[in-house]
Amino acid sequence: MGASSVVQPIDIRVFFNFRSPYCYLVSEALFALFDEFYANLLWRPLGGWDGRSPPERAKKKVPLTRQDVARWAKRMGIPANPPPISTDPTRAGAVSLLAEEHGVLHQFVVRIMTAEWGEGRDIGQAEVLMDIGAQAGLDKIEIAAAMEDPQRIEQLQINWGEADELGVIGVPTFVIGDQVFWGNDRIDFVREYLADLGLSR
Repeated sequence: MGASSVVQPIDIRVFFNFRSPYCYLVSEALFALFDEFYANLLWRPLGGWDGRSPPERAKKKVPLTRQDVARWAKRMGIPANPPPISTDPTRAGAVSLLAEEHGVLHQFVVRIMTAEWGEGRDIGQAEVLMDIGAQAGLDKIEIAAAMEDPQRIEQLQINWGEADELGVIGVPTFVIGDQVFWGNDRIDFVREYLADLGLSR
């Protein structure tokens, strides 16, 4: 592409729930998209069960999901140690909005997901979240406030409402215009789509 060409970046909405092991599998690769292509990240974290199977179905899915994730992790060369079943992702989702504001979203997401799914830590625990958030460059006092901030928690719910309107049924999901890409294993399709649009850097 010529030096004089002006490329208009495209928006990519990324719907992400910190409790999803498939979000763990894609947590590093998703940020690479924005290095590879002219695109804007519209970060859409979710909380609670949003974007995940409901509790009654999740109970049946857990053994199969853990087998599947272990296979993916082995292929990718990353550790797979699931966190406690009771782990709640809502606080992490709220703090990720703080990380985005401070320009350390990439570091925060990768560190949190590695701690949760690589080391088996409960990221719903305040002390765990503050420790990892500090490693990503955030202030612990700000983390403590953000994780309980009603407005940030409400934003997670707003994000799920937006996802629902767009037809999103799970995480991770990438939405580009009218195209919806669901699943960690669909990221190659995202790359192909962006390349076809002529957005490669």
